[in-house]
Amino acid sequence: MVSVQARKGPSAANRRGRRAKDLGQNFLRDPNILDVIGRESELSGQDVVLEIGGGEGVLSAYLAPRVRWLHAVELDERLREPLEQSVAGAGNVALWWGDAMEVDLEAMSPAPTKMVANLPYGIAAGVVLRTIEELPSIELWLVMVQREVGERLAAAPGSGTYGVSSVLAQLAGDVKVVRAIPRTVFVPAPNVDSVLVRITRTAAAPAQPVRRLVRAAFAHRRKTLAGSLLLSGNVSRERGQIREALVRLGHPPDVRAERLAPQELVALAKELEL
Repeated sequence: MVSVQARKGPSAANRRGRRAKDLGQNFLRDPNILDVIGRESELSGQDVVLEIGGGEGVLSAYLAPRVRWLHAVELDERLREPLEQSVAGAGNVALWWGDAMEVDLEAMSPAPTKMVANLPYGIAAGVVLRTIEELPSIELWLVMVQREVGERLAAAPGSGTYGVSSVLAQLAGDVKVVRAIPRTVFVPAPNVDSVLVRITRTAAAPAQPVRRLVRAAFAHRRKTLAGSLLLSGNVSRERGQIREALVRLGHPPDVRAERLAPQELVALAKELEL
């Protein structure tokens, strides 16, 4: 086992003394769910796994003997003793202490090929999108997230939950909600429902101009797509240019962003020569 003190986020001092629940941590307690995670993530002895939110080490202890290498990230220093004890004696584990949104992912060696995690609710979508972008080596994600987060990641165009995370995740992979998770498998029991989401990579992360357009397109959901792009200030095109590009793609000029499929938003970025 290797222990690494990763970079701390700017608000680390403000987190001292906060309860685990305040950090979005709900620890796994039901061992039966571990086998479900193992099956759905298709674990093999060749996998290099990234686990965000190691917690007390229940999932870490399950993963370590089943994979080639495990990188486990945990923010809460109060969990150092139980997490380290859970993988004591394992020669294939690196524990990274710090904020998952700040940890230097590129420093992880060997590079992760899968992410398997019970994600803290507050950062779930953000950390999934970050790893899609910054870890091209990852081929599969199997993550436990709040149901609403999972539904957004897998949402289809036109639905009320379709948005930035849906588009950016689906441009890089096949996203599926594979299983509902009962609240009883966690301590403390959360006040929300959870799901397991599997993402199988099919492409590289979208390019930066596409990511910028997608975020701008959904920045003002009640506006037309052209209006949202203009209000965002991140797309230097005239309203007429945007409307004409939408018509060329087969959409009404006043269409809203949620009506465009992920690949159509890529096509729009090309039409606008971003």
